[in-house]
Amino acid sequence: MSVLFTPKKIGEVEVRNRFVHAATYESMAEEDGKVTDMLIDRYSRLARGEVGLIVTGIAIVHPLGNVPGRAIGIHDDAMIPGLRRLVNAVHEHGARIFIQLLHAGAQTNRRAIGRMPLAPSFIGPNPMYLNFARPMREGEIKEAIRAFGEAARRAAEAGADGVHVAASGGYLLNEFLSPYFNRRKDEWGGSDENRFRIMREVILEVRKHLAPGMALTVKLTANDYTPRDGMTTPLAARYARWMAELGIDALEIASGCTTYSGWHIWRGGVPVRELVKDLPAWQKPVAWLKFRSMAGKYDFSGPYNLEDARVVKAAVGEVPFILVGGLRHLSQMEEILKEGVAEFVALSRPLIREPNLVKKFREGRAERSSCISCNKCFAEIVHRRPLRCMA
Repeated sequence: MSVLFTPKKIGEVEVRNRFVHAATYESMAEEDGKVTDMLIDRYSRLARGEVGLIVTGIAIVHPLGNVPGRAIGIHDDAMIPGLRRLVNAVHEHGARIFIQLLHAGAQTNRRAIGRMPLAPSFIGPNPMYLNFARPMREGEIKEAIRAFGEAARRAAEAGADGVHVAASGGYLLNEFLSPYFNRRKDEWGGSDENRFRIMREVILEVRKHLAPGMALTVKLTANDYTPRDGMTTPLAARYARWMAELGIDALEIASGCTTYSGWHIWRGGVPVRELVKDLPAWQKPVAWLKFRSMAGKYDFSGPYNLEDARVVKAAVGEVPFILVGGLRHLSQMEEILKEGVAEFVALSRPLIREPNLVKKFREGRAERSSCISCNKCFAEIVHRRPLRCMA
């Protein structure tokens, strides 16, 4: 039997195989963040398709950390019944589920949160949302830390197998870790140790609120690709070592920051027409030029986080490692696990196109994903429509 179809534990949670559904924003929740039947149907199909571990899309831990669109909420106890339905639907088909915990930080707008976004430091207008974020006061930082803990409690009450803390994608925790975004001179910035402080406090706070047996995992950006150095691979490795010392149960790495370097995250096509067509008329000319300038610069080649993974994996010792980014061929995934670069492989776009892909792999009906990395699925959620394959 291929190692890909053997069970493996993350902390005390046994996963039936090595396939992970990578956290994928689906824009399918209610406006207030409650779980919908559409979400339950999507996650049920993934579980029936034999994905071993499903990491949810964005689950917002605090109202001021919301994102534009229809993200899952875990910021209020009123969300628990819907989350419990979601968890039960996944468990019914033998899969495990971790809820991703996220605070958007500067990557949001007034429409989503009703006021100016929060960030570690003031660095100028956000290139995606064209607005400013103000530096967080110490009380607001501590409030955000508590919010992660309370979100973990709600995940436990919903019956989730674990939580996946998002320190990636240019969102709040990524911003604090990155020297590009975090230019503070107080105890929350100015050195690697101080920039890591919020991450340390979040991990400790989340752990306090988890039920026995639940796993705590982290997604960390290895390279921001910001205009000047932010997160780099050596810095990510240093942070990863500190996380391992704090007892996290698994680590996943990513690349790119959504608003500054989105196509480093989604290597492949830049669907200019689909991205622009539903924008307000006054935005279309500038957006067309911006997206057109990206075309051809981020052509798909995978697995594109592999070299970063080799460096960061070495820093975490025995902590299980999850590799995401450009995995398409079954033989390629198997070789990565055999080499010891990772213990799990995570898929996003391939499972949007084929929710039953893992089952097809196991039954010998497929050797690779049919995803063509056109990124038209991404254009759907940009326009706040439910995620779906458009190829």
